[in-house]
Amino acid sequence: MTRVSHAIDRVEVSFDDPNLVANAGLLLTATLADRLDLEALIDSTVKLAGRVGGACPGRKVLTLTHAMIAGGTHIDHADMLRAGATGSVLGHRVMAPSTLGTFLRSFTFGHVRQLEAVNGRALERAWAAGVRPAGGLVVDIDSTICEVVGKHKHGAGYGYTRKLGYHPLLATRADTGEIIHARMRKGSANTQRGARRFIDELVARVRRAGATDVLTIRFDSGFWSGDTIVALNRLNVRYTMAVRCSSKGINTAIAAIPDDAWTPIAYTDDGEAEVAECDYTTGAGTKAVTRRLVVRRTRLTDTHQLKLWPDWRHFGFLTDLEGTAVELDQFHRRHAVVELAIRDLKQGAGLEHVPSANFHANSAWLQCAVLAHNMIRWTATIGKIRADNQLVVARTLRTRLLAIPGRLVNRSGRPTLRMPTNWPWAKPFITALDSLRELAPATG
Repeated sequence: MTRVSHAIDRVEVSFDDPNLVANAGLLLTATLADRLDLEALIDSTVKLAGRVGGACPGRKVLTLTHAMIAGGTHIDHADMLRAGATGSVLGHRVMAPSTLGTFLRSFTFGHVRQLEAVNGRALERAWAAGVRPAGGLVVDIDSTICEVVGKHKHGAGYGYTRKLGYHPLLATRADTGEIIHARMRKGSANTQRGARRFIDELVARVRRAGATDVLTIRFDSGFWSGDTIVALNRLNVRYTMAVRCSSKGINTAIAAIPDDAWTPIAYTDDGEAEVAECDYTTGAGTKAVTRRLVVRRTRLTDTHQLKLWPDWRHFGFLTDLEGTAVELDQFHRRHAVVELAIRDLKQGAGLEHVPSANFHANSAWLQCAVLAHNMIRWTATIGKIRADNQLVVARTLRTRLLAIPGRLVNRSGRPTLRMPTNWPWAKPFITALDSLRELAPATG
């Protein structure tokens, strides 16, 4: 037998099997959507009746969501769900991309708020199903830039990064990476814009979902505001809030810290760091509040670079938490996990591309991306496939459990999804599916 007989060019290609399922692992997220009764929830909450493309919002939102879970980043990518027998494992009718585009453009600001409410109710149902935090809840609030190309995107603008795009506000759960709340904003919006109202809604949402223990929110310096601190005190929320050390008042407070008050901490090999604290009063008049100002100062130890940057650099935050300055510094530095969740929302759940020229359509797209992002995490947690204390990475879960080729066949009258032999993650898949099927259907 010659080598020519095994040439790869001899492989014929034919797209003619109606029973193939390209992303058979979507059966997991579809089972979760069924147990949370998401289609009925969306239909009863999003009231688009009478608007062009507004009928049956549940199946349209779930089509967009499942396309994003499968890796789609454009409206046209929903067509992958219409290939072969893929639609048969989703539990809802799959809609065409042209229909989905018309649907998104039917949204107004009020309808987007209704879709936000859907995400809040879905959060309540998922937490009741076993995702609720066991003790205190730590939330990280941050914003990000969703960059766009072209100047015909309504609401896109240039912000502090000098990049054209949108500037959504996001709140993430620190231990799981869930997006608890999200709000689309124009690209030129200041970081603090809408923050107080966002915090009010966030706190109400997690309280309704069952987070009755201590709630702590971490912020970066872009959110530093006396009004925000007053709002947090009113809501009985604990916090760590970074400050701008270039501020005259903060500089003066740091300069007054005695040298013997600084405590060395472990840092990088080519640098050293110390932590200290003092009291600082922020705000004025009746809004004046005195809190602990924890400061970390760092500098390089490499002899060559030390000549170029011999001075200490300072990083500080205000807090009302208890604990030593060293412990609080470590706690606040973990605010960086919000960047992992944001990256996963963009790269793993469809937000790397904002598809429409209509601002409210893009706001609705953001809410669909949030639902897709959270469904991936809820599937991993409820399905008992999430390693302890490790954030779920959508790309990893998609590779192992979602993007599996399958064939839907009828075996003795029972639909059977046949998967590849020797699939390395077959056991976790079966474990997850069994766990999800054991969930009681959501009510109310």
